[in-house]
Formats: sequence, C-alpha cells, structure tokens
Amino acid sequence: MAVPKTAMLALDCAEPEALAEFYAALLGAEVRRTSDPDLVEVVGQDGSVLGFQRDHGLAPPSWPRPEDAQQAHLLILLAPGDLDEAEREAVSLGATPMDVTDRSTPREARLLSDPAGHSFLLRARK
Repeated sequence: MAVPKTAMLALDCAEPEALAEFYAALLGAEVRRTSDPDLVEVVGQDGSVLGFQRDHGLAPPSWPRPEDAQQAHLLILLAPGDLDEAEREAVSLGATPMDVTDRSTPREARLLSDPAGHSFLLRARK
C-alpha cells in the first residue's frame, strides 16, 4: 500500500505572504498560514491549493527565456466573455501584462506576470 501523500504546486518567492495575498485576491481564494514560517498556502473554493515558499537566495524569473529553456506557469481558466475583465482585475492587483503584441484583435489568452515575476496565463475555456 502506498504511503499517503499530498502534492502542491509551490512558487518560490522572496515574500510568500504578499504573493499569497495577490493570488488569493485574483482567484477569490483564502490565504492559509502553515506551521512552516516560510510556506503560505492559498486554498481555492474548489479545494485546490497553491503554495508560496520563501527562497532567501531567489533569482527572480525572467521572460522571455532562451528557446531551449523549460518554464512552468500557472494556467487560470475562465469563461470566454470574462477574459478582458479578468485581465483588468489582475493588473489592478499588481500583475504586469507580458504579451504586448497587437492588442486590437480579440485574444483567447493573456500572458501576465505576478508581482514576484512568475508568469501566468489567463485563458478562455473552450
């Protein structure tokens, strides 16, 4: 029998409390402190959990990466009609748009970075 485990996506950052507050506001979720002072969790209404872990030697993410580099990002799915509003909300909370190509045509996805520099994608569900 396998030992019970819990998996969580954790983003390294210099200030986990501040980044957790950003994502909690963006996702309509709840910040949960843990017994580890360097780890803060954000719990979504659906039970999903994101972790934000302090890294004292953090080298912030950069974009774009070299062609051969792999990089993880958060994918946030929403209704197609909510994309513009979700992007405005993210920017008002401190996100930075990273996709600065022609913005005059409708787009099904928006690439942004959080206040710590991690990229995330707002994408319309299909």
